[in-house]
Amino acid sequence: MKDSRYGNILKQSLGLGERENISLVGAGGKTTLMYLLAKTLSASGYQVITTTTTKLLEPGPDETPFLALGEAHDSVLEKLELHGHVTVASQRLADGKLQGINPRQVDGLWESGKIDYLIVEADGAARRPLKAPAFYEPVIPFSTGLVVALVGADGFEALLSEDKVFRSDIFSRLTGLAQGEKITYQAISVTLTHRNGLTRGTPPAARIVPFVNKVDLDAGLRRSKEFARVILDSEEPRIDRVVLGQVQSDPPIVEVIYR
Repeated sequence: MKDSRYGNILKQSLGLGERENISLVGAGGKTTLMYLLAKTLSASGYQVITTTTTKLLEPGPDETPFLALGEAHDSVLEKLELHGHVTVASQRLADGKLQGINPRQVDGLWESGKIDYLIVEADGAARRPLKAPAFYEPVIPFSTGLVVALVGADGFEALLSEDKVFRSDIFSRLTGLAQGEKITYQAISVTLTHRNGLTRGTPPAARIVPFVNKVDLDAGLRRSKEFARVILDSEEPRIDRVVLGQVQSDPPIVEVIYR
């Protein structure tokens, strides 16, 4: 995990203000990005909460200094003041994962005014580079001000299949691509901007930042730049940039492409 020297580059690349409620959606590295953001922001002196509105693997000590499990808001905020970064969940599940908290609880924590950055993993992707959401996804809290939509560069120009796209049948319906067809940049752009796509339920005033991860793969940077131009040419006014990154490598941000 990177240290605080990446705090400014992450803030600038994502266009973060001094206080942000962020929801992460899509595929290709949400959990890694969540804890990377939290660690760098906390190391810079900010108060940070990480959580999910779905399910999450239990974090290790290198990911969070404290796990608040089923605690009341006041107790969570006390732990936050002590540790600087707290991960919040409601309970442990039989499969070893953590059940997250509901959007109203996220809104309640944010309304306390005592959190600088609240980072929410708002859907799952079963470790695929691309995904399309089921009807109940993503679960984005009303208080969200920034939605970061992740795409894995290893999905570019792949053939549409469940191996590459989580819920590939829904991806097919949204984009018109048949199973086995090459996945185009335009198709991925549609899944990000369609009213039933990855950013469905984004509050009207929230910004949307597509984040292409794994650009360090072969041809990843070239393909990521080509994709960025396609989505920036879309008619989605809330997208003003595309971040190209490699959250498990050094440095985590490679380039930012603006409209």
